[in-house]
Amino acid sequence: MGSLKTSRVILALGIFLSSLAGARAQDVRPVAPTTQQQQSTPSPRTPITRPVLTTPIVVPTAEPVVPAAPEDFLPQAFDEKPIFSRQGVLVEKLAGEVVLDQASDQSFNPASAVKLTTALAALRTFGAKHRFATAIWINGTFDKATGTVNGDLVVAGRDPSFHYEHAVAVARELNGLGIRTVTGDLIVAPRFTMNFSASSLRSGEVFYDTLDATRRPAAATRAWYDMRLALGDAAGLQATPSVAVMGAVYVDSVPKGARVVLTHYSSPLVDVLKVLLCYSNNFMAERLGDALGGPQGVKRLLTTELGFAPDSIRLASTSGLGVNRLTPRQMLKVYRALLAELKKNNLKAADILPVAGVDPGTLQKRYADSAARGSVIGKTGTLPHTDGGASALVGQFRTRDGETLLFVIFNQRGSVRRFRDSQDMLISDLQNARGGPAPFTYTPHTLAMRLATSEFDGAKPAGTDEYEPPN
Repeated sequence: MGSLKTSRVILALGIFLSSLAGARAQDVRPVAPTTQQQQSTPSPRTPITRPVLTTPIVVPTAEPVVPAAPEDFLPQAFDEKPIFSRQGVLVEKLAGEVVLDQASDQSFNPASAVKLTTALAALRTFGAKHRFATAIWINGTFDKATGTVNGDLVVAGRDPSFHYEHAVAVARELNGLGIRTVTGDLIVAPRFTMNFSASSLRSGEVFYDTLDATRRPAAATRAWYDMRLALGDAAGLQATPSVAVMGAVYVDSVPKGARVVLTHYSSPLVDVLKVLLCYSNNFMAERLGDALGGPQGVKRLLTTELGFAPDSIRLASTSGLGVNRLTPRQMLKVYRALLAELKKNNLKAADILPVAGVDPGTLQKRYADSAARGSVIGKTGTLPHTDGGASALVGQFRTRDGETLLFVIFNQRGSVRRFRDSQDMLISDLQNARGGPAPFTYTPHTLAMRLATSEFDGAKPAGTDEYEPPN
C-alpha cells in the first residue's frame, strides 16, 4: 500500500505541475443577483388593465438551468497562509483508520463541496422532514357563484425549490376552491422566488403567467405533466388548471386584512437536498443558506458543534462560490457528521448525494463504466478561475472486499480537467487494491418524483415565519 500511495502522489504532482489552469466547469451553478439588485421599487398601485402578451414565450430546456455568471465574483483578497501543495487528500475507513494522508491539515478552496456544510446545517436546524411553506392569500371578497375574487391575490414564501409545476398545482388547488378569476392584482411578498430567480418581481411575473392556462409557457405545461406522470396522477394529466389575474404584478408586503386560503408545502428537505446536491444548484444553496443565517450562520455551527477554530475556516458563501477555506481533515469531519445526522433519520448518503454513474447531474458521467458504476457517492466542487483553478471530490466508495472508505480530495492551482482525472484515478487505484469497485445498494428515483411530493392544506402553518405576515 505504501508503494501505491507514493507512486500515485508522485504521478499526481507531476500531472499538476505540467498542467495549464482552467477548464470547463460541470457543476458550477452561478447565483443570480440579489432581489435588491434586480428588483425595482414598486410603483404606486393604480387601477390597470390586464397586461397583454406581446412577445412569444421562450421555452427553456427541460431541466431548469440558472443563467451563466462569473463564479468568482466574491472578494478574494484576505490574509492567509500561502498554498504549498496543489493537492490535499485524506482517506479513512469507517472506523477512523487512516488509509492515505497528504497535506490533510492544509487549507484549500473546497468550491461546491461547501454545500455539504450547508446541508449539514439545514438538517440539524430544520430536520429531514421539514417542508417549506408558500401561502396563498386573498385580499377582498369571493363570489363563489362566479368563481371570482373581487380583490387581490397574494403569494408569499421562501421555498428554494418552488418551480413551474408547483405553480400549476397551486392553480389546480385554487380551482378546487372555486377560484378561477381575480379582478385585482397579484401581490408578491419580497422574499418569494420561483424557478431559481432571485428577483421577486420576475418570479411574480412568471407565477402570474403560469397560473393562467392562456398565458402558460410550454415549459410549465411540460413540467406539470412530468410531475403528474411521476405521481401516477391520471386525472391530473387530463386537467387544465387555470386562474386568470386581471391586474398587474406588484412586490409588496401582505396587506392587512388578507386571509390565507391555501398553503403549499414543498417536498421534504431531504428530497430538496438530493436535487440541490445532484445538480450542485448554487441558487438553492444560497436560498437555503439565507434561512440559516448565511455563511456566518453555517460557520457558527461548524465552530460550536464540530469544534473548528473560528480562524481556521473561511466561508464566503453557502454555495461554494468565491474564496472559501477548509482543510481535508475538517471536511471529512463535516462528512462524518452529515452521515451521523442522516443515520438519525434512517437515511443514507445516497438519499441526499448523487451516486456516480447513476444519478443525473455532476457525477452522471464519472465512474460510469459497468464495473465502477454506482460504487462512488460524493459531492464535486469546481471553480475554473478562483484560486488558479480549484477542484474537489468528497464522499465514499465501496470495494469488493466489503469495505466502505470515506475520502476528501482537494486540488488547487491547476487544470480542473486534469485534477478530475487524477481524482478518478486515485479512487480507482484504491478500489483495485481492495478487489475492485462494488456498487452501493441503491434504488434511484427520478428527481421529478422527489420534488413532486409537495402537499397542500387550507390552514396557516403553525409557528412559522416563512412568509411575510401582514403589516
